[in-house]
Amino acid sequence: MGFTPLLCGVARLRLRGGTCPPCQNPKLLARLVETQYSCPSIIFHFFDAVRSDYMPIKLIIFDLDGTLTDSLADLTDTTNFMLARFSRPALAQEQVRKLVGQGARNLVERAMTGASAEEVDDALGVFLSYNDTHIADKTRLYPGVKDFLEMSQAGQREMAVVSNKNVALCRKLLAVLGIDGYFGAVLGADSLSFRKPSPEPLLKLIRDFGVSAAETVMVGDSINDIAAGRRAGVVTIGCSYGYGDISELEKADYRIDHFADLAGLPLFNQG
Repeated sequence: MGFTPLLCGVARLRLRGGTCPPCQNPKLLARLVETQYSCPSIIFHFFDAVRSDYMPIKLIIFDLDGTLTDSLADLTDTTNFMLARFSRPALAQEQVRKLVGQGARNLVERAMTGASAEEVDDALGVFLSYNDTHIADKTRLYPGVKDFLEMSQAGQREMAVVSNKNVALCRKLLAVLGIDGYFGAVLGADSLSFRKPSPEPLLKLIRDFGVSAAETVMVGDSINDIAAGRRAGVVTIGCSYGYGDISELEKADYRIDHFADLAGLPLFNQG
């Protein structure tokens, strides 16, 4: 089942934090956008809070690993190949799950506990090379992904990917899995000076596609995705089936337990 947030009966505000301006009922909490770019006016925040109930979604931004693709088995194999090269013990898949989400260098640094900077650099080279060669040995799309991409494309919604994986690996994985043609843009960890949880990758896409934050959705499985989305002022959808802990999705506007639940959310079924 998909998760839909409770709405204020007067203004259809998402109940997230702060008093509902129209009815002044302190029990009806309005979502305030957490971004340094927001106007301080409560009216701005109020209209931002109700935006997705009145404005159609024109841009959907997806995370990649743990959101569109189930790639944990390949990431585990890649990590353990790297560790074996440095005579270190292998990690279980659940241990690798906790290392995913902040990019390859961060994963290598955490997996190679106590390693010198030079060792980390060497290990990162091994990791990226093996991952490139074995990008989709075991990786698969989550059920429902291709159907949703088809539906969104038919509905003339723009789609993009923002990942903390290097962009070349993102593009290769999307191509191997046969879904690269659905995305008008792909940004990776090395595409910009900032990466998630910074809102900058999302704000760039909003500008590039010529849409507003009110017409944009961020879909992801980690706190990086939700934080980036909230700071950019877009609707956020947390994927509990992915690699992040469920607690990381607490501030998401919506939460889904299966990718296939995405199509049933009301914001994708507006007239």
